[in-house]
Amino acid sequence: MRSTPPVPTAEDARVFGHRNLPLLLLQARERVIARFRPALQAAGVTEQQWRIVRCLVESGPLEPRQIVTLCAISSPSLAGVLARMDDLGLLTRKRLGHDARRLQVTLTPKGRALARRLAPRIEAIYADIEAAIGADFARDFYRTLDTLTQRLGGTTADEGRAEAA
Repeated sequence: MRSTPPVPTAEDARVFGHRNLPLLLLQARERVIARFRPALQAAGVTEQQWRIVRCLVESGPLEPRQIVTLCAISSPSLAGVLARMDDLGLLTRKRLGHDARRLQVTLTPKGRALARRLAPRIEAIYADIEAAIGADFARDFYRTLDTLTQRLGGTTADEGRAEAA
């Protein structure tokens, strides 16, 4: 016999004093990335691969640890993603001469061509999002996200790029 789940009570609703910020951010992220997914799928790249391509276009060659930070990809996942991207001819990985333990990741001409080919579509999606939420809100939201990241101990995208250089 199946039991019915308990119905939340008023006491349950008062357990937490704040809204679920991580869940709200995930829901917002999902709504945003859903707009980009068709373009990425049509280009044959995953969301993680695109984050790496875009980051390498904007920052230049990086070490994996820098990609982990800038692209919010776990270190164990990154190794597999980089290997697949290398197999696809989108990037190269080479040992740094002064320290053979360290790698440098660089986009190939094929990776740069992918970025150039996708850029107009990606920019059109950003324009659609901005039209939906308003230019002022978009500008303020970017500023708010940078401030949130900075105050909670991370780096903003601009600071991350400076560190990566």
